[in-house]
Amino acid sequence: MSDQRRELNRRDFVKTAGAITGAAVISVPPEIETRNAPPSRVALNIRINGKPYSVMVDPRMTLLDLLRETLGLTGTKKGCDHGQCGACTVLVNGRRINSCLSLALANDGETITTIEGLAAGDQLHPLQSAFIECDGFQCGYCTPGQICSAVGLLREAATERAELTDDEIRERMSGNVCRCGAYPGIVEAIHKVYRQSRGDDKPASGRG
Repeated sequence: MSDQRRELNRRDFVKTAGAITGAAVISVPPEIETRNAPPSRVALNIRINGKPYSVMVDPRMTLLDLLRETLGLTGTKKGCDHGQCGACTVLVNGRRINSCLSLALANDGETITTIEGLAAGDQLHPLQSAFIECDGFQCGYCTPGQICSAVGLLREAATERAELTDDEIRERMSGNVCRCGAYPGIVEAIHKVYRQSRGDDKPASGRG
């Protein structure tokens, strides 16, 4: 076969392949295109640390990413991002949750408290003061989640009228991991504020 004939066959093949590919692209069913399209943003109304927010969010966004990436509340930390370490713990209507496992839209209309919302201006929350006094942290990365979880724990104990021994505190805080191993100080800080709430100890510095 001559070189000219080979070249013509090659050109015919390229033209045919191009036509087939173009037809395939044009004939993609509309339902497939719709299924692959990014989801539309949805309105979210939420109250965080006493302040109302109205934002448009991707339905797939987690509460953690809303706090950190959209609203700039970076006190809440992203650790494992799988609900296993507790670094992202916040309070929703007073109950502690892992914000990395909760969709932002699932909290529409709810009241959220993060570590930034615990202090009253320069006056620390009793648990914040106790963590400082009892050396309840080392690197500090897990501390915001530890403190928010402890706030929820004390509220739960008060509601249940539970007796908080050191072992009970450890059990109830088991969802919050400290890679530095500052657990003795964490337990001591929580027990200090618990005793204070019962009138068995002097108040920690800050508001009651």
